[in-house]
This record gives sequence, structure tokens and C-alpha cells, in this order.
Amino acid sequence: MADTDNKPSGPDLTEGVPLSDIADGGMLLGHVGGDEVLLARRGGEVFAVSAHCSHYHGPLAEGLLVGDTVRCPWHHACFSLRTGEHLHPPALSPIDCWKVEHRGNHVIVKDKHEPKSFARPKPVVAAPDKVVIVGGGAAGFAAAEMLRRQAYEGSIVMLSDDEAAPVDRPNLSKDYLAGNAPEEWIPLRGDDYYKDNGIDLRLKAKVASIDPKAREVSLGNGSKLPYDRLLLATGAEPVRLQLPGADLPHVHTLRSLADSTAIIARAKEAKRAVVIGASFIGLEVAASLRARQIEVHVVAPEKRPMERILGPDMGDLVRKLHEEKGVVFHLEDSPVAIEGRKVKLKGGGSLEADLVVMGVGVRPRTALAEQAGLKVDRGVVTDTFLETSVSGVFAAGDIAKWPDPYSKQAIRVEHWVVAERQGQTAALNMLGFRERFAAVPFFWSQHYDVPINYVGHAERWDEIEVEGDIAGKDCLVRYKLEGRTMAAASIYRDVANLEAEVVMEQETA
Repeated sequence: MADTDNKPSGPDLTEGVPLSDIADGGMLLGHVGGDEVLLARRGGEVFAVSAHCSHYHGPLAEGLLVGDTVRCPWHHACFSLRTGEHLHPPALSPIDCWKVEHRGNHVIVKDKHEPKSFARPKPVVAAPDKVVIVGGGAAGFAAAEMLRRQAYEGSIVMLSDDEAAPVDRPNLSKDYLAGNAPEEWIPLRGDDYYKDNGIDLRLKAKVASIDPKAREVSLGNGSKLPYDRLLLATGAEPVRLQLPGADLPHVHTLRSLADSTAIIARAKEAKRAVVIGASFIGLEVAASLRARQIEVHVVAPEKRPMERILGPDMGDLVRKLHEEKGVVFHLEDSPVAIEGRKVKLKGGGSLEADLVVMGVGVRPRTALAEQAGLKVDRGVVTDTFLETSVSGVFAAGDIAKWPDPYSKQAIRVEHWVVAERQGQTAALNMLGFRERFAAVPFFWSQHYDVPINYVGHAERWDEIEVEGDIAGKDCLVRYKLEGRTMAAASIYRDVANLEAEVVMEQETA
């Protein structure tokens, strides 16, 4: 019997389809040979692009057309329909494009066309000769990639105190920790990428200080690096509670590939784990450890997990999702000590644990910025172009506090996609393009087979509006302040989440 599992979907586009089969503003999924191809129509124009996102292979046909772009329903990557260029992270690679022929009332797709570059206006200043990036995370990598994508020919030095090249950090608490993703999937790029693109990536590099007047970065080994433009993308570090026993070898935090690998090694022998903190990271760790058949207990001071971010009903759902998988919650309680294999609780009880993971949040790494005299206010303060209070020095990622045009306040967020988008914008502005950072914050979280997408930024709200059914895991939840939607969270309503993002973008355009 023929294997039909891998048969491409939809019509054979080499034979053509009637133009009337594609609604204006609509999409049609078909194939060219063994490639699934998406047709998208805007007026009389029809575009043909790869049907899958280059990030996690999300189905673009289930996404949203916005102008001459298509957005992925899973994690909001955005691609040009004209060139295939990856316009918004988390996608860091373009998608393929095909030539479209019009024959009478039919459109026919046969051959791929060569990728085209995305033309931007000329920069307002000359490009720098030397760019130094401090940080090897999402923002730092995205900045380096964008610099080379813009044909920047100067030197790029990326200084990372990590022992691993930039990795797909969201996976460290999700599929990789759960044992569903091999380690070769984790690097954002292979080692050859940095050499081939002339990016001087220096791992385990300690930066001792920054001298903005001399435009130099001093390293821990005593050497100095001159720069014309500097990007601070130092990220954040996990908070480790100051408890007796917090330094025991079976007690971990999670931020780096080394952290995740160490937890995996301990999990192979562990039977019972305690996760301290009901944050997104803490609960993703809990889900991953349950996938490894480890008994998991979660200790957290709040009444509901993630109520501060998602509200009470979504918090109750998250708790239920985990309890259905066997996670035991100890809420409105906190640890006071770790004594051997026992976690002592403030409420008087204790929990056995072969493995303890602290997921109680992170703090921005602003020490270098403070030492250099940059303006710091619970983050490194930037302008709308992500330039700090010192000319030529930019900040991006978890440390950056920028004027958000939608919420109309200075905010700092700790989201992977935001860090990538800021890294790209900072790179453009280091080249002199003067591009505002106006992207709407977005993050996603995975709890077993239930994804939660969140767009916007709501530090507070006075109304929660629910479309659909939270308990039924089919909803869009709007967080409103004085009648205005500040953020929206969704479960299995991906297009509605994308539409909410577009509305917020349009208000700040």
C-alpha cells in the first residue's frame, strides 16, 4: 500500500488553479512536487511561498495575512510574501518563494525564484567600523544576524560569558528538558555560521568594565576592545533564594544550556522533584519533569499560579492542567530551608526531593551599565531607538527599559521574542537607520499539549473580557484598563491572537 502520510496537501499548483479559488485576502494550500506551497492573494497579485514557518514549522496557511506579509499562528513570526524575508522573530531564516504565472483565469506555480533582499532607506549616518555586542543570548545573536543581513562589512565581536554558543532558550524548559528534542536542535546556528559570517564569537568571555569616553570594553583577562557602537545585551540571571541548603548539588536554577543539561542528568536518577515557584519557567519545568515520569511538587506563595499575569480563571486552568498530570501544588507557602533531601516549608511541613529547581524569577544584569554611568532605573533606560543615555551605546533584551508606544509607559519585559526583535532594531539603529522600536510584546508558554499565547503588556487591569470558554481550553482573554485592551491571552485561538496584535500595532503606527 502506498504511504500517504507524507503526501503534500491541496492541489498540484504546477497544473494551475482558478484565480477564483483564492479569495482576495485569502490563502490556499497546495504543492509543487514534494513541497507544500502557500498561495496568498492581494487584489490582482498572487504570491507563492513555503507553507511552513522557518521557526518551528508552524502552518502558515492557518496564520494571518497582513498587507504583503504572512504571520505564523504559533509564535507570531512574520515573512514577506514578496521576498520570503523573515521580518519578525522568532524566525531567524527566510522562507522560499516561487514564481507565479497568470494564464487566463488560472494561476500556475512551477519554479522557485532567487531570494530578493529587503530594501531599506539609506542610513542617516555612516556605518561604524567596529561593533561590539556584550551578551550571547537572543538579543545579541539577533543583532549580529541583522548586521550581516544588512550587508554590514565592519567587525563584529560578540562577548558571551556562557560556555555555549547562542541557543534556543525557550526549548531549555520545554521539549529539550522533557526529552523530546535532541541537543543538536538547540543551537540557533552551527559553529560554521559565525566563521562564515565573520562574527567573532568569544565564549566564556568576562567583561570587566566599559569606558564610554574611550569607547573601550575591558575584559577580565586585561585586554581591551575598541568599539564605534556597543550593544549591551547582558540579559538576566535567575534568582536563587537565600535559604540554608540552597547551594546543595541537587538544587538548580534554569537559564543556560548547562543548567538544563545538569537538571536532565539529575532527573535520570530522581524519583521526586520540588519546583520552587509557579512562574512560567517553574511550571514548564514541572511539565517537563512529569514527562520524565518524576513525581513533582510545586511550592509557591501565591493563591493561584500566574494569577498576576493571567488573572484568576486562567490561573485556575493552568493549575488544573498540571494537577491532571499529577503535579501536586503547595500554594500560599514557601520554603525556609533545604536539609539534605527535605525541603522545609514555612507552613510547617516538609517535602522529600531528589531534585529541587528554583523558578522564582530573574533579575536584569545591569551592573556593567551602572559602572559605565548609563541611566538605570530597574533596567537600562533607552530612547525609542534603543539607544541608552550615552551616545553610541545601545541596550536590548531583558535589561532594556524602553518607552512603549502602546502602553504609553516605560516598560521592561523578559520575553524571548521581544529580545530578538530589540536586537534587530538596535542593529539597524547602530547602522544609522533610525528605526523606532514599536513591536508589541509577545510570548508563548506550553503546558503539556496546551499552548498559551500572550500579546501586549498589562501590568494591571480593571476588566477581563473572555471570548469563548477558558475551562474548555478555547478562548481569547482580553485584559482591559479603562476600556482599552492592554493585552490578550489565547488558547487555540491563534488567529484571534494575531489579530489582537495587529490592532495594537495599528494604534502605534
